[in-house]
Amino acid sequence: MVETGKTKLSVEKKLMIGLVVSILLSTTLIIAASSSKETVFSPYVRDAEGDFQYQQLSKMRDSLGEGKEGEGYSIYNTMSTPMLVNDWQDPHRTMLVIAAPEKPFDAAEAQAIHDFVTEKGGKVILAANSTNAKRVGEEFGVNYFDAPVSDRKWFYEVTDQSEVRMPPQETKLWSVASVNQDLDLMDEPSLRTPCTEAAVNSDAVDNCRMPVLFHAPTAIQVLDLEDDSRQVSVLASASDQAFVATGGNFDINSANNPKTGKTDLIVRIDYPGINTYDRMSGSNTLGEVSVTGSIVFVSDHSVFANHLWNRADADLTGKQQCGEIYIQNGHTCWSTDPDGLSSSRGDTTWQGNELFFRALIRDMMEFDNDELSSTITRNVDEFNVVFDESRHVSSIATQPFTEAIGAVVLLTSDVYLKWLIILNLFALLAIAIMVVPEKENWRHVFDLTRFRERPTKVDSSLYQVRVREAFLSKVRQFNDLTRDEFARKTPAEIMQMVRDPRLVELVSSARSYSNEELRNIIPIIRRWGN
Repeated sequence: MVETGKTKLSVEKKLMIGLVVSILLSTTLIIAASSSKETVFSPYVRDAEGDFQYQQLSKMRDSLGEGKEGEGYSIYNTMSTPMLVNDWQDPHRTMLVIAAPEKPFDAAEAQAIHDFVTEKGGKVILAANSTNAKRVGEEFGVNYFDAPVSDRKWFYEVTDQSEVRMPPQETKLWSVASVNQDLDLMDEPSLRTPCTEAAVNSDAVDNCRMPVLFHAPTAIQVLDLEDDSRQVSVLASASDQAFVATGGNFDINSANNPKTGKTDLIVRIDYPGINTYDRMSGSNTLGEVSVTGSIVFVSDHSVFANHLWNRADADLTGKQQCGEIYIQNGHTCWSTDPDGLSSSRGDTTWQGNELFFRALIRDMMEFDNDELSSTITRNVDEFNVVFDESRHVSSIATQPFTEAIGAVVLLTSDVYLKWLIILNLFALLAIAIMVVPEKENWRHVFDLTRFRERPTKVDSSLYQVRVREAFLSKVRQFNDLTRDEFARKTPAEIMQMVRDPRLVELVSSARSYSNEELRNIIPIIRRWGN
């Protein structure tokens, strides 16, 4: 009887099956979680359905990029994780734009962004209206609140497609922002002077302000003002009647709604005096230069969205300029409020948020750094703008890849996790080495029909050919030639390499050698070249 045994899976196969199942399960769960989410705040989406197109960043990318109307920056994106920022080339000439993070930053990512700004001289703009940005803010001493700001004084009007006034929303705020000056330190004429497009194009933005519209901002607050190694500037704030509407309660008299005093909406922090290496002014050679790391916290991610970035899209979605509609409904606008702009000092028309952030990004970059070579500062494409696509769903197909790359970077960036992974790999390798496969059941088979079978032998007529080929291979290797180089040699050149008359005859002669002659010539071949 033939014995039959149950087939057992080896440990290696079990581990492989477990790995494959884990990958498939993780991919399925990520796709299922992402399938119901629409891609928003992407700089690359141009054909989203309906109002979703107004929530993209495509107009911002066009404004900053290398198109006809663009600023000329080199545009990139990162899909994995902000932890890679410190490995980028020329970080002091790179702006990282993080808009609408849909998941919170972990401690390692927040620390990487902090190092990028404070040690590498990088530039960051973080725009969010939720506590997903809280951990990054805490690294810089900035607190993000978890509720929207309500301001019954500084909100803008919106009309529908029939130009009928829509119900007012006191969370849709306007403010007047400075590019690089703290509001408390600006004099009265500067506070009232609007930055025109001509002023922005000529970089004359130190003593003026621009209107900025917010969709639903939260409040941000600077906690540490005593650090002398940095410069903190509040660029925009809400009015003195603003408060944080906790839990959807918009009652200004509610004890649950904190009044922060001064409700900050845009905060800029600069870290001057960071040493790095780049092409120096004058010599255009690589050397040490001093740069400034900068980060700007914005309390609303929608400031970059198409419907607020681009004036044409804003008009299509009913955003109203200062005018009769504000007067009729009894509240001020940025050109009529005593803390706003004065039309007597210039054009106060809101040109979309594009004008302000174009000026802000240019001011944060190193265009005015006298230590850098003019071949850098005179060419906008020497500076990079990187959009962080890792914080929100870009597409269902790429989401598993994005999450996997992010997990790998996270695990390998932490010292303890990295060693834990290495030790686990050693453990798996040890298990694989120690596992000995079970021997199959063996039984002797005696078959007379296979008694005369012998291994295949070399044809004796091929002995001379094999000896000749073996010798030529030795000649080629002795002269350090490749097969192609040796094949291009002429017979005369090969005979010159061999020299021995008996071996020359073996190589060149067509005569047939007997087995006895071959046995005599083989020792000569062995001694040749020694």
